[in-house]
Amino acid sequence: MMRVVLPVHLRRLAHVDEEVQVRVEGPATQRSVLDALEASYPMLRGTIRDHVTQKRRPFVRFFACEQDLSHELPDDPLPDAVARGVEPFLIVGAMAGG
Repeated sequence: MMRVVLPVHLRRLAHVDEEVQVRVEGPATQRSVLDALEASYPMLRGTIRDHVTQKRRPFVRFFACEQDLSHELPDDPLPDAVARGVEPFLIVGAMAGG
């Protein structure tokens, strides 16, 4: 099982605590984690990535093992510690403004 930490607004939408666990089939990638997350919590579809293009929403960032993975390719492998469930995959709502 992989661990995923959601930002507070998505936790409320999905009615979950801070961290959820998802089962990923095949290689652990951003795409496979998000597919598993949306399959388990269909109300999150379209909130993290676009319905049509499947691209990350502009104000959503991905982190794992103290690395910003937001601009990595969706099918690049995630760090081994995340794939094994030792470290969580973090979905963070980015802030903007001046």
